[in-house]
Amino acid sequence: MTSTAAPPARRFRLFPTLAGYQRGWLGADVLAGLSAGAVVIPQAMAYATIANLPVELGLYTCMVPMLVYAMLGGSRAMSVSTTSTIATLTATTLVSAGLAAGSDDPVPDLMALTLLVGVILLIARVAKLGSLVENISRATIVGVQIGVGATVAVGQLPKLLGETTDVSAHGFIRSIAAAVEAVPSAHLATVVLSIGSVAGLFLMKRFLPKVPAPLIVVAAGILLVAFTGLDEAGLELIAPVPQGFPPIVLPTFANLGAMLPGAGAIAVMAFLESAAVARGIRKPGEPQVDSNQELLATGAANAIGSFFQVLPAAGGFSQSAVNQGAGARTQLSSLVTVALAVLVALFLGPVISLLPQATLASLVFVAVVGLIDIPSLVRFWRISRNDFWIAVATAVVGLTAGLLLAVVVGVVVTLVVVLRELNRLRVEVGEPAGEAVGPVPGAAVGSAAGVVLPVRLLAPLYTANVLAHENAVLDAAAAHPGIRAVALELSRLDVVPITVLDTLADLDRELAAQHIELRCAAVPESGAATARKGSWFTRLEQEGRVYPTLEAAVRAPVRAEPE
Repeated sequence: MTSTAAPPARRFRLFPTLAGYQRGWLGADVLAGLSAGAVVIPQAMAYATIANLPVELGLYTCMVPMLVYAMLGGSRAMSVSTTSTIATLTATTLVSAGLAAGSDDPVPDLMALTLLVGVILLIARVAKLGSLVENISRATIVGVQIGVGATVAVGQLPKLLGETTDVSAHGFIRSIAAAVEAVPSAHLATVVLSIGSVAGLFLMKRFLPKVPAPLIVVAAGILLVAFTGLDEAGLELIAPVPQGFPPIVLPTFANLGAMLPGAGAIAVMAFLESAAVARGIRKPGEPQVDSNQELLATGAANAIGSFFQVLPAAGGFSQSAVNQGAGARTQLSSLVTVALAVLVALFLGPVISLLPQATLASLVFVAVVGLIDIPSLVRFWRISRNDFWIAVATAVVGLTAGLLLAVVVGVVVTLVVVLRELNRLRVEVGEPAGEAVGPVPGAAVGSAAGVVLPVRLLAPLYTANVLAHENAVLDAAAAHPGIRAVALELSRLDVVPITVLDTLADLDRELAAQHIELRCAAVPESGAATARKGSWFTRLEQEGRVYPTLEAAVRAPVRAEPE
């Protein structure tokens, strides 16, 4: 006998990826954690400069958020820190709210922003919106990433030429203008270092993919300054990096209202990036990625991390790919990366302070250029013009009107497309069949065998599309004169809003006025339980007009004159 009992609820546990850990995995996890750390630590420090924030905030982002995700997340190899998209949206939010680095201390507002992002994600988890958020299309994400990549890449050009200000947060047009203005005053040593760093990163990425290129370039920049004294010749260095753990301080809540739209956009992109990375690196045989669990882990990583002066965090593809490529088996590899970040914060602050600004700008430039995904645009054009124009429109809005507006436009366009798909009529009308008891008034001789019209609704009914489906059923009935019943298969009626219930009752009355009986078939128990709370469906069941299958509804005899 087949059991109908619900499957047992998944039991909550900390460090879920460590369940059933095998001793033989230890070496691979340690190596992977060190390899990912060599990429993510300098990269996160570079991303902090996108928002004109101290580089140590990027270093701190490699600690608490990564630890919290390892405790709660379900992806075995995903590495969580900040990303170029998130860092750019953070910078844009702070600038839009008038809280850029020109203020006395932007860190308390940054902490409030990160906390707000975490709270939004946790609210989405409580509401179980994981699958809903994932309805945002791939085209929208590609469009936003192109806008981010082009804006940030151009925004790094002044630093690559010897200027110290990052203008990415002020938009693409302003970044181009700043780059042009920086050309006459370009610093030769800085330009040479920038070209060498960018070339080295691209070449190692192309020909030596397993080498931690960011670590090599950072070490080369530090050694160059330490042994040549180029800083005395005008080469700009990063601000001094303090040693030690980040102090626990409280955020300020004075500007939450101004940051709320940006926090919403960051939360959406943080979850989308994390979910995309988690699914992209999942290996066959590993547990499926649970969207709601990822919402919980990402939300908690941001909410808890906010008290330790971190940027908003999400799963990053580059460091996750390095982590997996080095053989990571579980989130123990992330704990190794956390330990490495702690050692850097405790002992290497003076060394990191020798890092040239141009080297960090080179890291950012190479990382974000990869976001300008032209192959995806070509693929969209070949397969789906709708997706192509959504991606292009989102990218154009990001480049001209701002990245926050681009996220909003992308989400709205995606929802419009989703609603259009949901509203599309999906009705399958069969040939009349069944038998009548006695002669059928108005029917030709010998036609009594075709008195029941089978109709399948192939899409779920909800408030916005139920009227169109009612009209489609009435049109189908009108197109088959002489039928005495319509057998309506409702196998997708799992949820029954009041509007849907009332419209079905209205369909029953419209058909009855034409002396046609409405029969409902294959109604799921969840939908039937809700419908029984109203009098119409209860009466339908009492009259024997609800059938387990469409075939049963068609085979049942029809009275010559409906009551």
